[in-house]
Amino acid sequence: MKFLVLWRMELSLLSGEMAAAVARMPKYAGPLEHNGKVVARYHLVGQHGGAWMYDVSSNEELERLLAMSPVYNFARYEIHPLAEMPDPLNP
Repeated sequence: MKFLVLWRMELSLLSGEMAAAVARMPKYAGPLEHNGKVVARYHLVGQHGGAWMYDVSSNEELERLLAMSPVYNFARYEIHPLAEMPDPLNP
């Protein structure tokens, strides 16, 4: 199951703890990318947050991975389930 997860930082929670959490995100992402759980990640230009594409086995796995994120308590999440878009001209 693939999901596009948009996460944006809650700037009202800006603190040293939040900055430290953001700094831990690359270390958190590394194993997920290596194991194929995160297949792409991008910075949201002009915003404070990111767009990550997850490939997981269930909704529960996605929820668990998001809860383990260093920024989980500092961000708002938009979760978009994705479906394959087959080419109707090439069955």
